[in-house]
Amino acid sequence: MTEQTADFAASAVVLVTSPDDAIAAPLVAELSREYDERYGLNDGIPSSVELSRYPAERFSAEQGGTFLLLLVDGEPVAGGAFMREDDDTVEVKRVWTHSSYRRRGLARRVMAELEAEAARRGLANIVLTTGARQPEAVGLYLSLGYQPLFDLDDDWERVSYLGFRKTL
Repeated sequence: MTEQTADFAASAVVLVTSPDDAIAAPLVAELSREYDERYGLNDGIPSSVELSRYPAERFSAEQGGTFLLLLVDGEPVAGGAFMREDDDTVEVKRVWTHSSYRRRGLARRVMAELEAEAARRGLANIVLTTGARQPEAVGLYLSLGYQPLFDLDDDWERVSYLGFRKTL
């Protein structure tokens, strides 16, 4: 990452909010479109339905979660969330960078913010999954020290959900 890229990501403002906040809508809409483009239909159901699997409350502080956006000039450019898995673990979900802002360190910043929040809460572990058709996400998580819970040399399409774990 270049110094200019790091400066851009560092200058983004963190907003802790909810996935159903109107300010998050454009980012969530683009994520939905990309899920559907990359993965198509699953048993006749658009892949973006995955985004509504968990109610917004699961990402609230009251239920042990968080949902954050990175804003540049007041516009959401990246985001991510976690929800409580158990007493020691959170599951990261919805890490996303707007297509116009990729390769500027924003996803790395989102992950740093999520990890810092989990650590502040005294949690020991973070787990997450990504899809077989998201090699850029696999690269990011590996570069951040996440351990794959699958064989990297296996056929990712066969594995399907690519799990990772990190101890804080």
